[in-house]
Amino acid sequence: MELIQFVRNHGDDSTDRGFQFEFFCDRCGTGYRTSFEASATGIATEALDVASGLLGGIFGTAASVSQRVHSAAWERAHDKAFAHAVEQARPHFRQCPRCTTWVCAERCLNEMRGLCKECAPDLAVEMSAMQAEAAIEEARQVAHAATREKVTAQAFDEVIKAVCPQCGAPASGGKFCAQCGAPLAADKFCTECGKKVPAGVKFCPECGKPQK
Repeated sequence: MELIQFVRNHGDDSTDRGFQFEFFCDRCGTGYRTSFEASATGIATEALDVASGLLGGIFGTAASVSQRVHSAAWERAHDKAFAHAVEQARPHFRQCPRCTTWVCAERCLNEMRGLCKECAPDLAVEMSAMQAEAAIEEARQVAHAATREKVTAQAFDEVIKAVCPQCGAPASGGKFCAQCGAPLAADKFCTECGKKVPAGVKFCPECGKPQK
């Protein structure tokens, strides 16, 4: 008796009415489904069930016997349909000789190496991915530096443009306002993170940078 070769990555959607199977790639999950193939025994049994119902169960015994016959005949038809489905799916898959997984030939097979892309990655694709990652990281660093410089410049401008907290007159740079004589306490900002620093502190409370 001939054995039917099969793999674990398949699904059986067969019913009493007919046969249909699905096969999947172990790596990416891409699948192929075979066309539905009607079952002759299923159709015959369904016809007997309908006749039995219409005639008040006259064919009840005959339908029961037919169901037992249908079971054996259906199994044989199912095996035949499955073997045919395996042959239909085989051209779309390859078994990696290194890890023995079944992968789709379209996306997950490195044809040049004869291995799946887990065992033998596509070097051109991997190089492109690494270049893209490097470009993203470089852009992130540039953006971070630009943001930091912008904050620092803004903080510096705020110090230069300090005004008297009492009358609003522009600060002249001394300790007291030249217009009203109120004491001036210009805000200090950390040169590293740009956050406001209380007067007299030696280290920034946000980033810890020493303050002059």
